Amino acid sequence: MTVMGDEMKNKKHWEQVYTRKSLQEVSWFQSSPATSLQLIQKSGVDPREPVIDVGGGASTLVDGLLRLGYQDVSILDIAAAALAVAQTRLGERASCVNWLEADITKFHPDRQYALWHDRAVFHFLTSAESRRHYMAALHGALAPDGHVIIAAFAIGGPVKCSGLDIEQYDAEKMIGEFGTGFELLETVLENHLTSDGNAQAFNYFHFNRIA
Repeated sequence: MTVMGDEMKNKKHWEQVYTRKSLQEVSWFQSSPATSLQLIQKSGVDPREPVIDVGGGASTLVDGLLRLGYQDVSILDIAAAALAVAQTRLGERASCVNWLEADITKFHPDRQYALWHDRAVFHFLTSAESRRHYMAALHGALAPDGHVIIAAFAIGGPVKCSGLDIEQYDAEKMIGEFGTGFELLETVLENHLTSDGNAQAFNYFHFNRIA
């Protein structure tokens, strides 16, 4: 399959997920993304600085960021249906958010962000090529001294999610993906309880750009 074919296949998959299921039915749903919010606040990024949530379409993270006073929030997702869920939920507050419908591996940022958050996308990138494209977008989008908070399935956790293969990460493996120019400040293990009552182990990695 061509790269464009892969992109359209991925978009179709996620559009169908958010069309057929409510947000509360998907396994990754969090009523309150406490770990992400704590790490974002701990980063010291000023609420007036730009923040992007990659793959954050329907996530409640945006609700929490607005509630905490973050003023320049962008939400990127490949699926318009996922973005629509959050926009409907936020109502008038949706106008305070920058909504970006895009495949992150094809994303060409036109600005820089003080903080990049991703709890949804990176572990689905099972090819080295797709991860290189992701990192190219991240490098282009992240400001000097910017922060990255990225969560992925931990080693020993699930091998699939939403019917798709995933990659598992520990600190050593994630550092290998980021390479030089980033310092790992913290790793947090979270046991996420799915809508079916199953526990899933996630690792959260907090990086700071140093070069």
